[in-house]
Amino acid sequence: MPEEIIVAHESENLTGTVRVSGAKNSALKLVAASLLGQGKTVIHNVPLISDVSIMAEVLRCLGSQVERQGHTLTIDTSTVDSCKTPYNLVSKMRASISVLGPLVGRFGRAEVAMPGGCQIGARKIDMHLVGMQQLGVHFENDHGFLVASTPNGLHGGTIMLEFPSVGATENTMMAAVVAEGVTIIDNAAREPEIEDLANMLNAMGARITGAGTACIRIEGVPLSSMHPCEHYTVGDRIEAGTFLVGGALMGGPLTVEGVNPDHLRMAIMKLRAMGCEVETSDKSVTVRRSAPLQAVDIQTLPHPGFPTDLQAQFMLLTTLAQGNSIITENVFENRFMVAAEMSRMGADVTIEDHHALVRGVSRLQGADIEATDLRAGAALVLGGLIAEGTTRVHNIKHIDRGYEDYVGKLASLGAKVERVVVEDCEL
Repeated sequence: MPEEIIVAHESENLTGTVRVSGAKNSALKLVAASLLGQGKTVIHNVPLISDVSIMAEVLRCLGSQVERQGHTLTIDTSTVDSCKTPYNLVSKMRASISVLGPLVGRFGRAEVAMPGGCQIGARKIDMHLVGMQQLGVHFENDHGFLVASTPNGLHGGTIMLEFPSVGATENTMMAAVVAEGVTIIDNAAREPEIEDLANMLNAMGARITGAGTACIRIEGVPLSSMHPCEHYTVGDRIEAGTFLVGGALMGGPLTVEGVNPDHLRMAIMKLRAMGCEVETSDKSVTVRRSAPLQAVDIQTLPHPGFPTDLQAQFMLLTTLAQGNSIITENVFENRFMVAAEMSRMGADVTIEDHHALVRGVSRLQGADIEATDLRAGAALVLGGLIAEGTTRVHNIKHIDRGYEDYVGKLASLGAKVERVVVEDCEL
């Protein structure tokens, strides 16, 4: 069978300016939230990625009309007549569980197939359920479907999350906006995407305060008070961080536009600690490096800590840094699978439990490698640009899930990279 792969050749530098797309992790939830608008919602700055296409299909299966013009999605949910999501779509993407909250809010019930996505850890949805149970939602498991009902209606409550889960915060928030009374979410996720979702919900008629902090307060409104809106998706901080790593890896200067630097504070701090110069403006970040990369220790944590979605990219940086680095993964237990692929390129990485010891080497070598997940794939392509010879990255469907025209954007910065289709005999 033919396979499409990304071929990266050793390149001189990545330099210039690149504009990041709208945030994948925000856009998917904004699309789900449109179900509460019961009309025609317009969302701008939506990335052209496969995950968004899947989420659009999920809404179509529920009865929505979804149209795309460039980076704008128009979603008419006035025709939604189902509260059951299909397995064949939901199993492809974990974020599709995000329709649970708005479906329960709109219909008082939902049937959602158990989610899929990158195999980077168990990522159980227990916290989604615990939070919504406090709002009066009853759950049953029926042949692979999560069946939600509200026998006594939705009501406000005080919810203490065991862990500041992004998905649990979002789902609980989307159900709570139409629950009777006041809901408090303590130990809520603080990611910028949470604030973006709250801004859209408020534009639709919700009453949410505290989004972006550890305590979110939601004053419930009647479903009839919710209406469609027009919203602009926040810039993708993870895509921005990925390109900044590319600039740091190869020297730059490289500028990313369309992102709030405050959303990248920890990543910027680590870039500077590794010997990079970083300049910021209101909506852009520039990185350059003239000195050798220095080793650094990193611990992934919920925002505002170091994002787990940039862990693989920074592991790549540390493989070529002077000295030994220790990376501790505190969010997902399987997110070190990329280390084996980097080792195929000559990296020196030792995994012990949720720690990675990275001993810097002088060079990497091109090899055939596999994208083990979305962020790992993006990192491996960058590695191929600085490795000697040619690198062929397989299983690139993961990259397409979260990066719009990744190869085209890299090429615009001077990368020698291309997508090619190969036959089995060429592999």
